[in-house]
Amino acid sequence: MNTIDTISQLLHSSNSQFRLYDIGRKIEKISKEQFEKIERNQIPYPTPSQGHACIAIAFWQKKSPQPFLWLLKFPLDERGLLNQGARNHFIAIIIEALGSDLMQDANEKQEELLKSNPYLFTPAQYKLATLNSKINFELKQKPSEYLSPFLTYLSDEGDWDNWQIVGVQGITDFSVRIKEKENSRKLINALPHLPNEVLFPLCGALENEDLPVELIDTLLDLLEKNLELMRGHNENNDNLLQTQQYLLRSLASNCHHIHVEKFINTLLAQDNIAAELLITLSGRCWTALSGPKKLIAYFEHLIACEDQALFNSIFKDLVAIPSIRPIVFECMRSPNRSNALSQAIGQLFN
Repeated sequence: MNTIDTISQLLHSSNSQFRLYDIGRKIEKISKEQFEKIERNQIPYPTPSQGHACIAIAFWQKKSPQPFLWLLKFPLDERGLLNQGARNHFIAIIIEALGSDLMQDANEKQEELLKSNPYLFTPAQYKLATLNSKINFELKQKPSEYLSPFLTYLSDEGDWDNWQIVGVQGITDFSVRIKEKENSRKLINALPHLPNEVLFPLCGALENEDLPVELIDTLLDLLEKNLELMRGHNENNDNLLQTQQYLLRSLASNCHHIHVEKFINTLLAQDNIAAELLITLSGRCWTALSGPKKLIAYFEHLIACEDQALFNSIFKDLVAIPSIRPIVFECMRSPNRSNALSQAIGQLFN
């Protein structure tokens, strides 16, 4: 056990099968090869969240297919590399509590040691629901009992106010199966009628999925109609704005699709964008900003909000993402940036 240097080695040494997920920004799978490079500081963590790597590890053995779950949060350094001391401390705690048998039933003392582990954390409930759905789906286990009522709800046209029968776990179970059978078609037919009580958690679940093009187009159509409605109102409409945020979130894993790219280019060409949508773009749809022209346009909209604290927060968040970091630096040197943007960057570093 003294030769174990990484979490990957720890899992392999216990003869566990395992899967890894990023659960910070979205719920995305991490390959074992990528995770080993992250652990050895060969690459930075690809999707940091507030200076941390938030990771879910589902592990099991063949004789017991029901997986155990670790929900972990490790600090990253200024380059986005995993803090080796924190990772090693976590391994030491696990070995002290469980030894080489990660599947054993912990006694009271072991349980106390495990619960006091400073690297364990509890994500938001909607993320836990999505994670549970993804693990069950990928391990070919049955969906929860909540999927059937949601399918019934989507098919029961005209009874959209009966949303109390819908559970979040049913929505996430449905979302991970969006490409199965007629699921996408059912949702396309239902989308224009869904109340916010269903639409918002649904969009939060869809943000983690690769969607069929017909569904992408339907979501974009709804989003464009919503923006048009907003332009027709002189006063600020919080409900419309919140709906726009969730619809934009639903497309988060499809930002490289040509239709989504076209929409975001059009959005960035507008005279103004609400701060709430700018926050959603950077927090969920950051891959859509991976070009100097788009990122400068985004930053110009951000400084138009006249909120230096918001600018500082989003700038620091984006520059921490390895795929965006070099583009941020390119924007900082760009001769095309406005004086206002130059001043905002200067204030950030001062």
